[in-house]
Amino acid sequence: MSIIGIVLGAIGLAWPQATLFTVAIVFGIYLIASGIFRIAAAFMQDELTAGMRWLSGILGAIVVAAGVFCITDPVASLTVLAFVIGIGWIAEGVIDIVAGVRKVVTPRWFAFLSGAVSIVAGFVMFVLPTLALAVFVLVASILLIVVSVTTLLTLPPKRESADSYLL
Repeated sequence: MSIIGIVLGAIGLAWPQATLFTVAIVFGIYLIASGIFRIAAAFMQDELTAGMRWLSGILGAIVVAAGVFCITDPVASLTVLAFVIGIGWIAEGVIDIVAGVRKVVTPRWFAFLSGAVSIVAGFVMFVLPTLALAVFVLVASILLIVVSVTTLLTLPPKRESADSYLL
C-alpha cells in the first residue's frame, strides 16, 4: 500500500491537472452508481411510504444527472466541488467561532483561530476555485508521499517463514 501511495502521490505532483480531471470523472461515476442505487432502493424497500419512495427516486435521478454532468463537463464539476468544499469550510469556521464564544473549546483563542482560518479557506475556494483545487492536489500529493514513506519505513521486520524452521 505504501508503494501505491508513493506512486499516486508522484502522479499527483507530475500531472495535477490530469489528477483533477480523474477526480471529476471518478466522482461522476460514483454519483451515477449512488443515484442508481437510490432509485433501486425506492422500488425495493417495502417499508417506505409512497412519499418517501418518490422522494428517494427523484433524489436518485438528480444524483444520476449530477454524475452525468461531472463526466461530461469535468472542469465545471470541479468548480462546483470547490464551492461545496468552500461552503463546508465556512460552516465549519462559523461553528468553531461559536464554540469559542460559548466557551465549549479551551483554549478559546484556538477555536477563534481555527474558525477564522476555515472561513478564509472557504472564501478562497469561492474566489479562486481552480487554483485552490490545484494547490489542494499538490499538497495532498506531497502528504500522500510523506505518509506512505513513513509507513513504509515503520513496517515490522519480516518474520522467518515456518519452512525455515524445518531445515
